[in-house]
Amino acid sequence: MKADIPTQICIVGGGPAGLVAGMLFARAGVETLVLEKHADFLRDFRGDTVHPSTMELFDQLGLLDELLQLPHNKVDRIRARVAGRFIEIADFKRLKTPAPFIAMMPQWDLLDFIADKAKRYPTFRLMLSSEATGIVAGEGGRIAGVTLADGRTIGASLVIAADGRRSILRREAALPLEELGAPMDVFWFRVPKHREEETFGVFENGRIIVLIDRGDYWQCAFVFPKGEGERVRSRPIEAFRQELSTAVPLLAEGIGEIASWDDVKLLSVGLDRLTRWYKPGLLAIGDAAHAMSPIGGVGINLAVQDAVAAANILASPMAKGEAPDPLLAKVQARRWKPTARIQGLQKIAQDNIIAPLVSGKSGLTRPPLPLRLFNRLPFLRWIPARVIGLGFARERIESPDAFGTG
Repeated sequence: MKADIPTQICIVGGGPAGLVAGMLFARAGVETLVLEKHADFLRDFRGDTVHPSTMELFDQLGLLDELLQLPHNKVDRIRARVAGRFIEIADFKRLKTPAPFIAMMPQWDLLDFIADKAKRYPTFRLMLSSEATGIVAGEGGRIAGVTLADGRTIGASLVIAADGRRSILRREAALPLEELGAPMDVFWFRVPKHREEETFGVFENGRIIVLIDRGDYWQCAFVFPKGEGERVRSRPIEAFRQELSTAVPLLAEGIGEIASWDDVKLLSVGLDRLTRWYKPGLLAIGDAAHAMSPIGGVGINLAVQDAVAAANILASPMAKGEAPDPLLAKVQARRWKPTARIQGLQKIAQDNIIAPLVSGKSGLTRPPLPLRLFNRLPFLRWIPARVIGLGFARERIESPDAFGTG
């Protein structure tokens, strides 16, 4: 195949996983091209959580202090109102890590920051307004690149699919997908803040609402049974606003900002994973390999861990001109267990907490004993903080720095 644009690695998807992978491969001296289908990174209601595990990686690169100069809000604990009683569930301040909190940061700021740092390396390129629409099969059926919407082709020794849960590349490559299921969908919307309060969730029989503190507004999640978005939307917007104000009175002052259903965005929740993340010439990472539930907000951070693992395993050999295919299985093997463990915990929470609550069949009248123990024994809050903030088997950057940038 004679490609219009050749490169060693073509990464499809300019999200956190794609850009971090692109930066680390380029840092190792590998010719790397990242494709982003949009003209910029400005998307509302993207995942905006940057967890301690991700900030550890920026700390390793000497970039954490600069990253935290970007606008953000710190969440150092997680609280929930369960059956009318406040429970403090996680205390991130207990973590031994450079940034013991979740940084709520607009994702477009994070992506611009990573892209800017990646451009320090002469082996890094970012192409905006470049939508990948398919794969190019080379000799013996090996994937040898991607096609773009404008008809051009990108030739690459390795294609990395970081194009999200609706990945075109994983579909085109026919990678095997296992559906774990999700009992809920979510409406996202903004409500201006008129008083100081911290991020928290409301868990009651028939209702789950999460409020994330974004400084001068709440980013709100209204959780409802899977596939019932149209039923919820069939009500007048005034009825929806009244339900929210009744359930969470502190929203009442700003609730009028939800002028119509156009201000309420649907997130279709999925929980799935590829049983094989690769085939010759192609590797899937992040949501393209495993779509995460929004529980814990860990999706971005799992995706970034995948990116680091891929660079740790592949960057040095590829910089030396070695073929990547024999190493692709090692990336999946390294990330499979920590990913499956988090998905398993999300599945348990979905089936045993979320589904009964949103269906109105839980009969919840008081917080379950395990939750009440968090209030009685504060040291227990370290456990969910550790799982949410740092995950399992978190990565350290081991790929080389060919340019001596530190």
